[in-house]
Amino acid sequence: MAKSDAAFLQKLHQEALKDQEAFFANISNRLGRAKPLQTAPSHSMKGAPEFWEQVDLPLEERIQLFMTNWQKAGGHTKRLQSMAEADDFIANFIVETQAKHLIIQDQPELETLRIALADTETEITVWNAEGADPAAKDELVAKAAGADIGIVAVEHAVAYTGSLVVTSDATRGRSVSLLPTTFIAIIPVDRIKTKLGEVLRPFDELAAKDRPAGIHFISGPSRSADIENDLTIGVHGPGIVYALIIE
Repeated sequence: MAKSDAAFLQKLHQEALKDQEAFFANISNRLGRAKPLQTAPSHSMKGAPEFWEQVDLPLEERIQLFMTNWQKAGGHTKRLQSMAEADDFIANFIVETQAKHLIIQDQPELETLRIALADTETEITVWNAEGADPAAKDELVAKAAGADIGIVAVEHAVAYTGSLVVTSDATRGRSVSLLPTTFIAIIPVDRIKTKLGEVLRPFDELAAKDRPAGIHFISGPSRSADIENDLTIGVHGPGIVYALIIE
C-alpha cells in the first residue's frame, strides 16, 4: 500500500473517532453528565426488583387481567364451569363453523373431548408422533395444515402479557397450535399465572434432558405486517383464537 493510501486511511480513522466521541458526548449531555463515563456505572441489583418478585395477583384478578389482555390482542375468551361445558361449546362451534377436520393434542385433559366428538362426522386427528417414522410425521404436519381447528390444553397462561404457554415434544406437536385456521386453547384456571417469570423459572431449573423440545408463547391470532406495513391476520398461523378458561 502506498504512503498516500495509509495516510488517507489514518485520516478516515481519526474522523470516525471524532464522530464517535461526539455521539457519546451527546448521549452524556442528554443524561446530564459533563462527559462520558470511562467505567461502567455500578448497579445495586440485577433483574427484576424485589417488589416485582413479590407481586402475585389474586385468582379472580389474574383471570380478568388475562382475559382483558388476550382480547386486546384480538383473541376470544370464555369462562366455563367444567370440561363438559367446554366439550359442548366446541361441539356447537364445529356445527356453526361447519368444520370438517380437527386436530387435537394427545393429552389426558382432552380425553373427554375426543370421546364427545367421536360420533360426529368431523374428521379427528390426534397428534402423537412418538416413535413415528419421517413419513408418518410429515402426514401429521399435513393434517395440521389442513385442519379447520386445532385444540391444545396449555401448560400456562400469563395474566400480565395475555399469553399462552405451550410446550412441544414427540407427543405434543407445535403444529397443532400453529397451522390450523382456528386455535382453541383449554386453560385449567389454576394454570393462570401473574407474571411471565413464574412460568420461565421452573423451565430454567429443569435439567437439560428434562426440558421440552420447544416452549411456545401465543399472544392472540397470527399477525403479519412485513409487506408495506399492512397488518394482516391469519397469514402465518391461526386467524381465530379462543381461550377457554375451565373453573
